[in-house]
Amino acid sequence: MIPPRLRLLLFLLLGLASQSRTVGADSPTTRLSWTNNLLIVRDPRLPGGSLEVFYLEAFCLPGGHQRSWGHTRIPHQTTLLNATPDGSELRFRSTIGPDTEVLHEVRTGPPGTLVEMNFLITHRGTQAWPVQWFQPACIRVDHFTSASQSNYTARSFVFTRSSRTPLDALRRTTNALYLGGQVFLPDWIEERDANPRPVALDRITNGIIGAVSADGSSLLAIASDRTFELFEGVYVCLHSDPWIGGLQPGESRRIRQKIYLLPNDTHQLLRRYTEDFPGQTPERF
Repeated sequence: MIPPRLRLLLFLLLGLASQSRTVGADSPTTRLSWTNNLLIVRDPRLPGGSLEVFYLEAFCLPGGHQRSWGHTRIPHQTTLLNATPDGSELRFRSTIGPDTEVLHEVRTGPPGTLVEMNFLITHRGTQAWPVQWFQPACIRVDHFTSASQSNYTARSFVFTRSSRTPLDALRRTTNALYLGGQVFLPDWIEERDANPRPVALDRITNGIIGAVSADGSSLLAIASDRTFELFEGVYVCLHSDPWIGGLQPGESRRIRQKIYLLPNDTHQLLRRYTEDFPGQTPERF
């Protein structure tokens, strides 16, 4: 196993190498900042000029759908390690429980990608650790959609067997431990492991969740390469929550997530998703 200090050094060196590839690739006016678990993305292309993201929100145990959130969520602590002066990249270290470390970065992306997030999760304990999934980013879309909690579902969407589908057109349920919001699962996830919010009857066919701007011209979409669930939250927010699947002693897991800002074009969004997350199948995207 790589010693923790050497692993951190390698992570930072890799980030410096990647920085030359990413800085300037997108609009030079995109800026990132983070304080008290709130990530602010400033960009003049966004309605209102900024996007608020609660980052990081939660790491979770399996079997949580009929259990109180406090018994599913694993305590974690996040520290900002570095912020570039131009606001293009932030680097963090999070601890989950006593033996699991997450090194992660948030950075501006190439054209069409507003933000990229990369996670390296490493378990240093001597026993298997059943951390199952996590909520990295609670993305607030109230300004983007000019909508409220009562109506933003009409401007938000996932992909089902009927293709791109507005959230308010899905077969929604209200039977759950906590009311409000809606969970959207792929076929391979058991409902008993999901967020303890209502689970829609329709199953998703890829890992994209998004929203359309108030003027209908652009879309904001979130995707990850190990999608556990998509979630319509209770703060005019959208989630793409990745699957971890438990960690063995000494095991590491790399996970990526992207926030897209694109014209309101379904084909372009799907093309970008396929290019950025290749090799995913409907059975295990």
